[in-house]
Amino acid sequence: MKKFLLALFLCFIAPALASMGVQAAGSYPNSWRSADWSSSGQIPGAEDDRQAAVYVMAARTGGLKGALASHSWIVTKPENGSYTRYDKVGWGSPIRINGYPPDGRWYSNEPRALLIVRGEKAQSLIPEIEAAVAAYPHSARGDYVIWPGPNSNSFVAHVLRTVPELGIALPPEAVGRDYRPFGEFITLSDDWRNLELSLGGYAGLAVGEIHGFEIRLAGLVFGIDVKRPALKLPGFGRIGVPAWDGETEPVRVRASQPADDMAQTGTGVFRPFAG
Repeated sequence: MKKFLLALFLCFIAPALASMGVQAAGSYPNSWRSADWSSSGQIPGAEDDRQAAVYVMAARTGGLKGALASHSWIVTKPENGSYTRYDKVGWGSPIRINGYPPDGRWYSNEPRALLIVRGEKAQSLIPEIEAAVAAYPHSARGDYVIWPGPNSNSFVAHVLRTVPELGIALPPEAVGRDYRPFGEFITLSDDWRNLELSLGGYAGLAVGEIHGFEIRLAGLVFGIDVKRPALKLPGFGRIGVPAWDGETEPVRVRASQPADDMAQTGTGVFRPFAG
């Protein structure tokens, strides 16, 4: 029992407390009203990039809970078309369509691209993504539960499982990604390469090509990835080789992006990163 409690402390409690300490030392908006929800300039305007595109985006949530959790969303754009952003939120109609800019900040936090797919592949995936969004079973009013889910990350994780060609999983800090109703204890991918066990999102286990090896407890994740070497810690997420494969060329920022933001990249180019 002592060894179990020590392992629990070292793998889950200590990293979570450390992440909360780092977050508490920083500054963040007092409320959603004072937060910045504007475009971060990371996705080019539809008139500047005519190609079809699919983006999976994420940003840390607001306040102290941002020490442990992120919010994720999906953006699609058909060839010569406009962007459509899909989020699940905790107020109003849960599945929000174009409620925010495609690359908008979340509670003033800069988003990052977990995946970018462009061109013909993106065009072929968009109908599948739209069908997965329409088929999401927790899309009615009152279907949002901040923990253990179904929440914003549960929604995006559903789309990623339904459209396996996207080829990624949400990062470890996407609390709620492992939510399943108690009747769906086991999830096995069609190619048998990824297995997930879930006790209603309260606890679980994952092993496979996408997840590596993960132990999940109360929405927090401790694990390792062997294929793309990394350690996964509660709050801090993935530490090591990025999970993103780099399928596409880096995306140029909008011309209207503030000069000081462009200076942060050094080149005026947004380079996708997955935690």
